[in-house]
Amino acid sequence: MEITNIMSQFTDPLVVELVGKNLWKLVSSFEYHVGKYPSDEVIKVSSDFVTNFASVPRILWWIISPIDSHAKAAAVHDYCYATHYSKNRKRCDEIFVEAMKVLDVKKWKIFFMYWSVRLFARRAWNKHLY
Repeated sequence: MEITNIMSQFTDPLVVELVGKNLWKLVSSFEYHVGKYPSDEVIKVSSDFVTNFASVPRILWWIISPIDSHAKAAAVHDYCYATHYSKNRKRCDEIFVEAMKVLDVKKWKIFFMYWSVRLFARRAWNKHLY
């Protein structure tokens, strides 16, 4: 029996190696199916992509670590920003929320992280303008 119309999902494990201070390089690529699985909208995060996972100021690491249950979602979000996925920053932030829900990240953390990127990540988005 084929199951369709289930929640979006990641299809591969996240495999990374440390390449610098708070910088991680993907050893292998992975995919995230947006909206449902299978999806016509698939974000393919390529191997060799470098992420810092979440740009959380060090003083707040006791609340939210840059690397935690949200790591895969953060890598997708970084990739979306780096590639200007859909040419729409808000859409990238909404995909970040959806991906965190797939990973069962706590609701308060999703709320905090979403509003953090909405309020403070414009500079990161603009950094990747071509």
